[in-house]
Amino acid sequence: MKVTNRFWRVMLAGLLAVSGVTANVTAFAQGKAGIPKINFKEAKLKNGLRVFLVEDHSAPVISLALNYDVGSRDERKGRTGFAHLFEHMMFQGSEQVGKGEYMMLVFNNGGNLNGTTNEERTLYFETLPSNQLDLLLFIEADRMRGLDITKENLDNQRNAVQEERRLGLDNQPYGKFRERFDETMFDNFVYKHSVIGSMEDLNAASVEDVKDFFRIYYAPNNAVLTLVGDFKASEALAKIKKNFESIPAQPAPAKVDTTEPEQTAERRFTMEDPLAQLALLSIGYKGVIGNTPDAYALQVLGTVLGGGQSSRLYQKLVKEKQLALSASSFANTRRGPGAFQLSANIAPGKKAEDVEAVIYEEIARLQKEPIADWELEKAKQFAKRTAVSSRQSSLGLAITITEGVTAYNDPHMANTRLEKTLAVTKEDIQRVAQKYLVPAKRTVGIALPKPKGMAGTSSAGK
Repeated sequence: MKVTNRFWRVMLAGLLAVSGVTANVTAFAQGKAGIPKINFKEAKLKNGLRVFLVEDHSAPVISLALNYDVGSRDERKGRTGFAHLFEHMMFQGSEQVGKGEYMMLVFNNGGNLNGTTNEERTLYFETLPSNQLDLLLFIEADRMRGLDITKENLDNQRNAVQEERRLGLDNQPYGKFRERFDETMFDNFVYKHSVIGSMEDLNAASVEDVKDFFRIYYAPNNAVLTLVGDFKASEALAKIKKNFESIPAQPAPAKVDTTEPEQTAERRFTMEDPLAQLALLSIGYKGVIGNTPDAYALQVLGTVLGGGQSSRLYQKLVKEKQLALSASSFANTRRGPGAFQLSANIAPGKKAEDVEAVIYEEIARLQKEPIADWELEKAKQFAKRTAVSSRQSSLGLAITITEGVTAYNDPHMANTRLEKTLAVTKEDIQRVAQKYLVPAKRTVGIALPKPKGMAGTSSAGK
């Protein structure tokens, strides 16, 4: 969502009001992975809204995560950017909460809030003192029931999103390069276009378009609500039913076809970036599906290959050969085909092809030789630290549960994801390196600083 400096000052005040007040989850049973297991209660309202409750009385705080199963993957050609635009619209007032009152009510009661959109979902979340549960449920239910959709609000937020695109993508180094990288790597429109959308499509959005979008996707049967914190589950569920159960369900949205045709040859492009100071090399290997054994193995591989200063790419490219200033890799997983991605900021005076050659040498070594024991242990400890960090607050817990349910219909994913990561073996890593990191699945993009006073050039190939 677009925010102002004043927004952040008020938000900081809210954060300070609840700082140090986190959910320790100490009452939970120890899980197989050696960290506390999340115990939750699950319910489904008559209108289809799925509800998950986690009691934690270690601090007088409550957090709510409300996830709508709609992201940029649900958009169609000519109407890109809708999911993100709608995230902004959700803060413009509803039937009983006026424009600007939503944030004011949360901040003035010592809380904080935000919203976020990606390809897969749109997430809204708040943290408040536990004595404000009634307020929290009321304001979230009110905007699910009846958002204030007007041309004035649409025009206002359309302009805000367009300015966000200018600041965060069009006028940022490598912004347009990253957008073009996805356009080159993917064939299916659902993942080919950017989350923020195009200026032309945002201009084309009408009030009727927005109303249809709200009706289809912002229905209770297309949402998951998770509440974590200091409450009694039975009382909280009764209040959730009181606020949400009267909101009518809607026909289920059409299923999204995320299938991607098999890539049979490397794709490559080079473009000049007038805002870049250094050349950037990006490589993506398409095909990984999230929440699968291969995905967990690729996530571990990402840490081994490009996670931190002890990783293979950093040691080889940055420290030993001094070809790059940074190097990283990670598995970008989702419900549909994602990608294993690598990037390197090339050092001044060095060549992209030399950096690329070293990366392929390290990939070949992974495919031929098992990784070292310490590398596997490092990657697993990193995964454990990430899992623990996500559970250190009531909000982290709420989001973790909600994300697994929305994406994979798996409320237990919050507990099993780390277990699956810790089960990855050296053989698994070698296997996925051989399966996915092959030239035919590869997309390569190079962004070059544009010489001053020269017209930009670009080349591409498939």
